[in-house]
Amino acid sequence: MGDVTRLEEVVLDLERHAVQAGWDAPPRLYALVESAELRRREPALAERLGLAGDRDTIAALEQGELPDAGSIEETLARIAWPESVAGCALVIERVVLPPGAEEEMPEDEAAALEWAASHPQREDVRMVVGVLRDGERHSALRLRRHDADDEVLSGPDLVPALADALAATLEPDLPDVPDTGPRG
Repeated sequence: MGDVTRLEEVVLDLERHAVQAGWDAPPRLYALVESAELRRREPALAERLGLAGDRDTIAALEQGELPDAGSIEETLARIAWPESVAGCALVIERVVLPPGAEEEMPEDEAAALEWAASHPQREDVRMVVGVLRDGERHSALRLRRHDADDEVLSGPDLVPALADALAATLEPDLPDVPDTGPRG
């Protein structure tokens, strides 16, 4: 294995941290902050996190509990980070079903959730996805039935849609400007 990037290191650290919390945990969102920036802005916090040295790392600062409304994509669409945040990461669990299974899924949302949870071919997966403002991405996936450190999948493009949703939280919000039609 070659050199590990700072983002890869923090994503894998968050994955190991999630293992300690166990399965069936709620989603957790983290602000990723350059250790130098944290030392400058919040020296006491940097000291408490063991970031007082000169090593240039990325600190993952857990945010409050995410609201339990709508999809995670809808929740992320309402988040915007200040410039001092270099990136963000999300730890989330999902049920994955085999191809074609969604054709059998009930229309009713509550019935669909119950159906998916009891599906004999369901696969529980924990995803850790991190993105930086410069476009770098990294993900780690752990399957519940292969719950071993040496079975964790890791790479930049494992969960592209979720990485895109996280990256959008880092883009500056532009004010809504009414369209007044063509100018000429």
